[in-house]
Amino acid sequence: MNEEVEEFFYRIKFPFTIGYGMTECGPLISYAPWNEFVLGSSGKILDIMEARIYKENSETEIGEIQVRGENVMVGYYKNQEATDEVFTEDGWLRTGDLGTIDACGNIFIRGRLKSMILSSNGQNIFPEELEAKLNNLPFILESLVIERNKKLVALVYADYEALDSLGLNNPDNLKTIMDENLKNLNNSVATYEKISQIQLYPTEFEKTPKRSIKRYLYNSIAVN
Repeated sequence: MNEEVEEFFYRIKFPFTIGYGMTECGPLISYAPWNEFVLGSSGKILDIMEARIYKENSETEIGEIQVRGENVMVGYYKNQEATDEVFTEDGWLRTGDLGTIDACGNIFIRGRLKSMILSSNGQNIFPEELEAKLNNLPFILESLVIERNKKLVALVYADYEALDSLGLNNPDNLKTIMDENLKNLNNSVATYEKISQIQLYPTEFEKTPKRSIKRYLYNSIAVN
């Protein structure tokens, strides 16, 4: 859930909880009832599950979430190659998600392994976190953070309907609004996460059936 939305619900004492899972795990990995939910987490690892954080670099606490348990699939139907790719040699399922696990077994997700960007100074950048902040800024419906020439660029699909209704849908106003959004975003993130520019995108981003943006379609897009 968007961090600001989550904090708002928590502040007004609205009961809610967040779970985490995937089809391959039938489908839950973690969950906590609303009165035990830890803010920012995705719930506690289920009793029938085991989870670990696999780190290629021992200097960081963030790594891939890997799981095993009685509700984890045996493999993909008639696709041994895909099955071999998703399981480790010692039998753990690679989720492809990056995160941490606290001492109480709560999972905290940071982003997807495939979409993580490594900065020039070795810092891990999680585009999803930046996009969540962008999507909360005025007149931004969707965003996608990509790397170009070792700089971060945000592709933005603006709320053109709202801009039209207020008579703001013209190049000068759009530039002023997005410049202000860029300034506000960069004031709220670490130095290595700062966005160099916002580039407007003319249409909604293409999605998967689960409504996730097909990132691979935009990795090579030209940036002005």
